[in-house]
Amino acid sequence: MNVPANLRDQLLDQAEAMLEAGENEPGIRALARAAGVSAMAPYRHFVDKAALLAAVAERGFATLAARLVAADAEGSDRERLIAQGLAYVAFARAHPALFRLMFARPVDSECAPEKRREDAPAFAILADRVAAVMGSDDADATLGCWAIVHGLATLALDSRVDAPPEQVGAVLALYVAGISRPT
Repeated sequence: MNVPANLRDQLLDQAEAMLEAGENEPGIRALARAAGVSAMAPYRHFVDKAALLAAVAERGFATLAARLVAADAEGSDRERLIAQGLAYVAFARAHPALFRLMFARPVDSECAPEKRREDAPAFAILADRVAAVMGSDDADATLGCWAIVHGLATLALDSRVDAPPEQVGAVLALYVAGISRPT
């Protein structure tokens, strides 16, 4: 079997596709078979299944961060914060298995501080916008906003609430109004 030049990316794409197709945490052998490479080829890029899944999750966080940046592109600070929340929930709905994997992975305390939370860039984007809305940094308000959007996303994925975008936007607007600095 020939090994493609971009095998790592191909394996990550295939692992994500397998997750979204319903395969719970695909194994290295199944992944190699699906990618059309030898059973040992994935080990050139991932030492084990945990490393593969961590890389899939890390790439998911990068994609989520890019979606939040795109949502934060225009509008008032309040509108941008609401748009970020809508983008977060939309990402979860579009990639439910990936979203679950991203937040199911334990944080490795052995990693360097900047690597302990793969979601740090996405969280920083949210924190910056919350600070702009409030007029100052507030860790509690940022955590509250994240808890709301993550809770809505999780409840929607678990079929506990329907939470159409209009409802998500309305819930976020209530929260944003509550944390906004007086104008």
